Amino acid sequence: MVEINQEKCIGCGKCAEDCVARNIKIKEKKAEVKADCIKCGHCVAVCPVNAVSIPEYDMDDVAEYHEECFRLNPRNVLNAIKFRRSIRSYQPKQVTQEDLELLVQAGRYTATAVNNQGNFFVIVQKECEELKERVWRFIDEMEECNKGHISADKRPFIRFNQRRKADSSDDFLFRNAPAVLFITSKWPLDAGLAAQNIETMAVSLGIGVLYNGYLARIVEADGELKKWLGIEGKTIQVCMLLGYPARNYRRTAPRKKANVIWR
Repeated sequence: MVEINQEKCIGCGKCAEDCVARNIKIKEKKAEVKADCIKCGHCVAVCPVNAVSIPEYDMDDVAEYHEECFRLNPRNVLNAIKFRRSIRSYQPKQVTQEDLELLVQAGRYTATAVNNQGNFFVIVQKECEELKERVWRFIDEMEECNKGHISADKRPFIRFNQRRKADSSDDFLFRNAPAVLFITSKWPLDAGLAAQNIETMAVSLGIGVLYNGYLARIVEADGELKKWLGIEGKTIQVCMLLGYPARNYRRTAPRKKANVIWR
């Protein structure tokens, strides 16, 4: 439940006005919570006297607004978006734990449908080599079981496996990235929004990202691998390779003109 400190509350009504569930009322010049809610936290964020809390959350993590923290130059933001690249070559060093934790925070604070906060993040770095071994073992088994009857959706994985067997240094599927991030969710959009925020944070940290749909599909198909990752019963919506880029890009890449209707 949302709690309102009656001694602090000044009865301004801002929390009631901003409550999407209309779950707060003003009674005798004090705010009161009528029933349980989705705990979106708008009431916490809008209160001018910090009288509202949600005890089941970490209230020490709530930050105060300071205008200087939000002075983003629109042109700089657009340039950051335009300079973003899919990174397919990484430096041979691990991503720091501090940077990884910032990526998780960026994902954790992303909007989710009805505030379900259902995204689950798995970052594999220390055990990345074991992840690779398990993935290739599963692909080997898939190839063995489907000899002569390889369906179109499985052919890319067989080609990756053939490349690996022909040249053990060809790490086409993992791109020699030091870390892999999986995002599970019931809602694809929730995971996609979190991934975008994570990538934005990654760019600010000098970390490169590559969305890897192939790896997401193969891990999603391997029940034992999902169990090893601790996400049995969950649905992988996003897979991202992470690492410090091995190449520098000197300019933005060209794009088609925007498909847009102005009305």
